[in-house]
Amino acid sequence: MWRTTGAAAPGQRIVGEPGTVRIAVDLLGGDQAPDVVVDGALRACQADPFLHLTLVGPADAADAVISALSPVDRQRITTAVTSSDTVRGAVRAVAEGAADALVSAGDTAVTVLAAARQLGRWPGVRRPPLAAVLPTLTGRLILLDVGSTVDPDGETLAVHARLGAAYASVAHHLTAPRVGLLTIGTETGKGDRLRRAVPALLTARPLPAGARYAGLVEGGDVVSGTAADVVVTDGFTGNVLLKGLETAYALTGPPTPDTEPPPRAALLLGVGGTVVVCHGAATGPDFAAGIGFAADLHRRASVAAIADLLRYSEVSHD
Repeated sequence: MWRTTGAAAPGQRIVGEPGTVRIAVDLLGGDQAPDVVVDGALRACQADPFLHLTLVGPADAADAVISALSPVDRQRITTAVTSSDTVRGAVRAVAEGAADALVSAGDTAVTVLAAARQLGRWPGVRRPPLAAVLPTLTGRLILLDVGSTVDPDGETLAVHARLGAAYASVAHHLTAPRVGLLTIGTETGKGDRLRRAVPALLTARPLPAGARYAGLVEGGDVVSGTAADVVVTDGFTGNVLLKGLETAYALTGPPTPDTEPPPRAALLLGVGGTVVVCHGAATGPDFAAGIGFAADLHRRASVAAIADLLRYSEVSHD
């Protein structure tokens, strides 16, 4: 049941405040939930005065956030009290217009399935991928999939390449993103049967945003960023690489320590809404960054822009 503490009722958009954004937060998502989620929600609220949160989960966890805020800031909190299916509840908040985006560190498969069913998938997207932004020596790089589709076929990777190219164009303002395919070597024919079949699919149809297929790339190219702006792989390999790099960067520092690190969260591409997935082992600061990431995506209408870019490229190709 929705319980409002002064924010807009479900389905009612708040107006009159510049940049106001409503984020549904899954309070039970993550290995250390709800404590780290509560911590992250508080950090996010304190950092962004125009942020409104819909907290989905047990009443005591939601009350821990509300009670720690000032009476004025409590007006920015809405709760959906439930002790189960919190991921689905957060997705439902977006589907029903009670929230603009959602953040969860819950089970990835459950989150993807709930988002696909309740928000719908974009035309041509059968298996929505998770896309993460990684720091490189030359800037930033988009890696996908990082955990949603562990056993894709070639056509799925080709679709993911299109999604990644559009994301790079919108988020990183690239006019001609370079798309690379992750494998074990850069020579033609390297990799397993799947990796050997995908290059022909990537060159057979133009990529959106003037993107081009840059060829095969290796793990080191993900760190340097010199070979590609978007790297496509299966969700199993992508997740292993992502976690390995994040651990290495946490111990030794990122390739460019003087720049703002990207959030340790991934955007689910190909569904009809803004869905941000954090690691199951996310900390309070990680959750706060994930919430801030979701808010920024909504404020810049990034997901809608990616969908429009893909739609335009399809029409132009036809």
